[in-house]
Amino acid sequence: MPASPSAKSRDTAAFLGFSLLGLFVFFVPVSLNGKNTIPLDHIITFFRTGLPLFSRYFALLMVMLGAWDALRAVKRKKDASALVLALFKISGLAAALIFLFSGQPAFLMQSDVLPFLYEKLVTPVALIVPLGAVFLAFLVDYGLMEFSGSLLQPFMRRLFHTPGRSAVDAVASFVGSYSIGLLITDRVYREGRYTTREAAIIATGFSTVSATFMVIVAQTLDMMSLWNFYFWSTLLTTFAVTALTVRLWPLRRMPDWRRPAGQKKESNKEAHTDNALAEAWHKALRAARQAPPLKQSLAENLNDGLRMAASIVSMILSVGLLGILLAKYSPLFDWSAWLFVPLAKLFSLPEPHLTGKALSLGISEMFLPSLLVSGSDLITRYIIGVTSVSSILFFSASIPCILSTHIPLKIGDLLWIWLERTLLSFILAAITARVFL
Repeated sequence: MPASPSAKSRDTAAFLGFSLLGLFVFFVPVSLNGKNTIPLDHIITFFRTGLPLFSRYFALLMVMLGAWDALRAVKRKKDASALVLALFKISGLAAALIFLFSGQPAFLMQSDVLPFLYEKLVTPVALIVPLGAVFLAFLVDYGLMEFSGSLLQPFMRRLFHTPGRSAVDAVASFVGSYSIGLLITDRVYREGRYTTREAAIIATGFSTVSATFMVIVAQTLDMMSLWNFYFWSTLLTTFAVTALTVRLWPLRRMPDWRRPAGQKKESNKEAHTDNALAEAWHKALRAARQAPPLKQSLAENLNDGLRMAASIVSMILSVGLLGILLAKYSPLFDWSAWLFVPLAKLFSLPEPHLTGKALSLGISEMFLPSLLVSGSDLITRYIIGVTSVSSILFFSASIPCILSTHIPLKIGDLLWIWLERTLLSFILAAITARVFL
């Protein structure tokens, strides 16, 4: 039964009104108190400068919740991966307690170790993930994702060798987070609507950090004045690299059958209408009509954001601390840096070894490269900022999440894909920087 004119008007108002509000909060720079940045960044700045004690201890609460949830997961799952994650999160809690209440040992309290991690990364992440999740409701729940996903459908099969429905996964991952995208991907794969290859492409090609976390990266690299350029060029780079890696080993050789075994393979042809824009508009209005009430949507997104913040900050603190200590006191990343030094020299970057070291750090935690080059020139900061997001795979979060799904990707596959994505992302970002910056 078609919707009445009044219902269509309400759906249209919800789709346009909430979507425009979400776009405003995430993408429209506003000048306030001498600072020109997006509204979400202004909100985070208010909490950090106006309520510093609240921000600091709210971050501690998130770390504590992450450790508690990890211990519960060990009791529930009783497997090695849950135990390893729990040990990392408990280590993160110990590091937070040392920073806030002990002040010893001295080598951990150096300005570029625990103080830097806790004040410049953990605290803003603990704030921005739940607050950003609230505003993500306007981008995700009221039709904008369906509208953009529908328009992207004709390109998905040709560019990425994935079905049209994966456009929604891609948008959910980039606008929401890798955890949301992987949740969708795993569920659709288990239902037999993705082949193994398609699920692997989506998991390793689109499930990067969210737009909210990219704000943290841009803040650390002092690039909020270039936020829109940074965000959209990173999005294009990520998708371009995905279009290349699907044609390379190991994704190219992954099996192209569906779960459950023996299910008939679906046609590669996508359903379409003669008017793609009208179809996208129809899907957007239907999503707005079926969306939960605003109060419920905001509450659910806040709850998801709090759970995600609790999971992320404890891992970032422990893995980040491990990465910083290895970078400061061991030659591991100095050795691995030489893998990337020739590329840095090829593009005439002023600090090729520092750039190579930053790129090699990305496999442990995607934020560490930005920490390392935060004082470098703009070109280097931009290239590392784009590459750290576009490479997607890192051990503090995205790799454990992928390994917890039913998608049969092995550690060796993920390491090889990370190397491919890092090299390709660096090249594309360097070309973009030389042309536009």
